[in-house]
Amino acid sequence: MNLEHQLDIDNIPQHIAIIMDGNGRWASNKGKARIFGHRNALEAVKDATETAARIGVKHLTLYAFSTENWKRPRREVNALMELLVSTINKEVKSLNENNIRLKAMGDLSSLPDVTYKGLQRGIELTQNNKRMDLTLALSYSSRWEILNATKTIAKKVGEGSLKSEDINEELFSSFLSTNGTPDPELMIRTSGEMRLSNFLLWQLAYAELYFLEKLWPDFRGTDLVQAVLDYQNRERRFGMTGEQVKETK
Repeated sequence: MNLEHQLDIDNIPQHIAIIMDGNGRWASNKGKARIFGHRNALEAVKDATETAARIGVKHLTLYAFSTENWKRPRREVNALMELLVSTINKEVKSLNENNIRLKAMGDLSSLPDVTYKGLQRGIELTQNNKRMDLTLALSYSSRWEILNATKTIAKKVGEGSLKSEDINEELFSSFLSTNGTPDPELMIRTSGEMRLSNFLLWQLAYAELYFLEKLWPDFRGTDLVQAVLDYQNRERRFGMTGEQVKETK
């Protein structure tokens, strides 16, 4: 039976975030170099993206490259940057056909010039699409993001353009990379690791977390649908009791 038919279309998470983990181990299991795993992860990205759009998700954020990933061997980092550009060039047509807009967040100024330009080209060529936003978190870490927001707010307070008593959760969120995007309701991580790895720490405060053993290159749209089905079977309380949640429905 098609899993998608089991979905409650009125309870689809509007924003799903994914930590795509396990490419290196997948390659090692096959006796290959790590970059082999990254190349074979592209089918997982494509299938997950198209499935998310098809079932009604409005925002999909993929943790593609963290600030900590710059510590990896230079050869692997260079190969990843080249792979990113070639993939964007190749997939722009498909993104437009599926009405998906490409976005990016993170310390993009730290990307190699050719990578940055290739990324911006993909963003510009898909900017009018409205079905779903696909955001790549590149050279991103949540602590970096939160510190940047804090520094910007402190500067504005110091300049007198913002009063400290006006600082609240809504205002703070407006200084984050995800400004204008709802917080994720569901976060998926592959490879069996159960941690957030410096990803959307502020935004994931009330997200449902879904971990699976499968390595990212083996992830497919059916896995995303299964995660959404699991999400739909959970009771989201936001600090309230189960009885209170039922009363608000």
